Amino acid sequence: MARCDQGYLCRVCNAEVEDIVDSELYLRFVIGEIDPETLHTSPECHLRCNALLAQFISDPRFEPRISVEGDFSMSALDSEFVRTKSDLVNRGYARLWEIMQDEVGMAVIDYPLEEVQSKWR
Repeated sequence: MARCDQGYLCRVCNAEVEDIVDSELYLRFVIGEIDPETLHTSPECHLRCNALLAQFISDPRFEPRISVEGDFSMSALDSEFVRTKSDLVNRGYARLWEIMQDEVGMAVIDYPLEEVQSKWR
């Protein structure tokens, strides 16, 4: 298979990231951590391969739940930060499901959450 036919490969496990709901890159884009100008040059990663981000996902469609031990575990972080980050990441993850199920095919620039789009305008 030609490299262009493989899709995006995970920088951690080197396997193909097949669906947007498994994409750490697109989740970070949707929640505003990746600028639209650098999206195409940023490396891809499975959500499960980035436990530091995945630990904030509590959506039942994301199983099994990821946990992290040590200084960067949710239990070791400031509770207000955890609440805010969990809310943002879970809304972003739900947005990935909306994008995946979109039959019209929205433009990539419309993927981010509304508050992220407003910030970039």
